[in-house]
Amino acid sequence: MFAQMTNSLDFHSKALVVRAERQRVIASNIANADTPGYVARDVNFREAMANATGNSASPVAARMGSSTSNSKHIPLTSSTGELGGNPLAYAPQTQPSMDGNSVDLDRERSNFVDNAVRYESTLRFINGHAKTILSAIQGQ
Repeated sequence: MFAQMTNSLDFHSKALVVRAERQRVIASNIANADTPGYVARDVNFREAMANATGNSASPVAARMGSSTSNSKHIPLTSSTGELGGNPLAYAPQTQPSMDGNSVDLDRERSNFVDNAVRYESTLRFINGHAKTILSAIQGQ
């Protein structure tokens, strides 16, 4: 019975971890906006949540079938953060620059604020759910 009440909290706690990791990646992009040759990264939230919740059949993996489009291609390996095996994707380059830096500060700031708002809403949901469980236990 208790497990059924906390399933939602478990899901949202995993979402919180993914959001925090995405915030870290976006902050790293903003910090390296003037670094020559820096390539912006991002976390695919849908794939990261599928991996975090154990749904290995993510939409992208199901579409691609493998990590390369040709058997002679070498699969890319990327650094992973705290997500436990979720690779970071490269953010699409919208403003070509002479020094090879692919960070678009406007897009990164927008992503940062959007992710912060979603992080806060997840925290509020967890807080509200915990208050609901507490009031049910107290009989109020």
